Amino acid sequence: MKNRILAIAIIGSILSPLASAGGISDAESIAELKAQVAELTKRLDSMDKYTTTIAKRERKMGWAEKIKINGDMRYRYESIDDDRKNVGDADERNRSRLRARLGITAQVSDDVKAGFALATGTSGGDPISSNSTFGSSNSDKGIVLDQGYIAWKFYDNMTLTAGKTKVPYFKPGKSSLIFDGDLRPEGAHIKYKNNSIFATLGYNFLNSDDGSSGNKDIIETYGAQVGYKFKLDKNTKVTVGLGYYNIPLSGSELADVLADEFGNTASGTTYAYDYEIQQVFAEVKTKILGQKSTFYADYIKNDGDSNIDGISDPKEDTGFVYGVKVGNAKKRGDLAFGYAYQDLEQDATFGAHTDSDFGGGGTDTKGSKISGALGLSKNTSLALTYFDTEYGKESRGEEFDYERLQVDLKTKF
Repeated sequence: MKNRILAIAIIGSILSPLASAGGISDAESIAELKAQVAELTKRLDSMDKYTTTIAKRERKMGWAEKIKINGDMRYRYESIDDDRKNVGDADERNRSRLRARLGITAQVSDDVKAGFALATGTSGGDPISSNSTFGSSNSDKGIVLDQGYIAWKFYDNMTLTAGKTKVPYFKPGKSSLIFDGDLRPEGAHIKYKNNSIFATLGYNFLNSDDGSSGNKDIIETYGAQVGYKFKLDKNTKVTVGLGYYNIPLSGSELADVLADEFGNTASGTTYAYDYEIQQVFAEVKTKILGQKSTFYADYIKNDGDSNIDGISDPKEDTGFVYGVKVGNAKKRGDLAFGYAYQDLEQDATFGAHTDSDFGGGGTDTKGSKISGALGLSKNTSLALTYFDTEYGKESRGEEFDYERLQVDLKTKF
């Protein structure tokens, strides 16, 4: 429409001098003028269609800009020396493994986001590991749903997320004292955060299906965490907080959760205790000699008891970890180092969800974790982690040495 108005204005400007000169009498000149005007109008119409097409393409591309893709890849060689299993002709275990993950998130609207992720693994397999072991004569490896969720920002600084997600709670130093890094809880949670305060309320399931006959246990879990962040100076940030996690398992069949108790106390074929985990944590991020450094500590105590007659409250009910990380191997030539000491008693937390590498996984473990990494390129590094741990003092009646060495080549995008 604007182009046509412009065309009329141009025509007017051309005709007006002729009219003022005494009128238009030359038929050929008028015909030539009409042809020029028609050609000009045609070109303007083409420009109109072109700009409309470009606008439609930009709208389509605008949707593409709302899609984000991310992922990571890790090749791992590891050697495991478990004194309990090293009997007779048995020796160290050596294996190579791969973990691959790909995620997509979409900004559906201003207040709604949806996402899903795929990862290596086996359907119904280990809930705290996405590793796939090389073997079976180079057979293909499984891909499973790692995440799938909808997030709705229903109020300022508050978001409701439902589905299968990463652990929503803050983990000091990214430690796995309570929750392994590969765990993907299923259920819903609400998060609140501003510049200094954050809080999370979680409602999740270990089992949401009571079976076709309704004779299985639905096992629900609850969590709450609140924290406070502040600056001591321009280079030092501090995070402190409290957490509470309720996992009511006393009397639940092991088979309804996982077949193994992972260090926790069992009564026959059932869990002996509920897990009402109280948490206190702190993290300090600062710089040492120009290197980014993190100091952290996490302490937990299980205040749960037993619903089974004759079983007293748990005595092995506390756990802690403290550690330091220096550097960050994000670019070529970067170096990073870390050290942590952890002591996790038998019934301090739910064993099936704690660190799967430390002490072979589960509770009733203690020892050290030493790590180092070298940046090879942007977001690509070579890392080495060594676990010097012990396990089984309470759960197996004897303490065994457990050493684990991991060499990782990893990248992310």
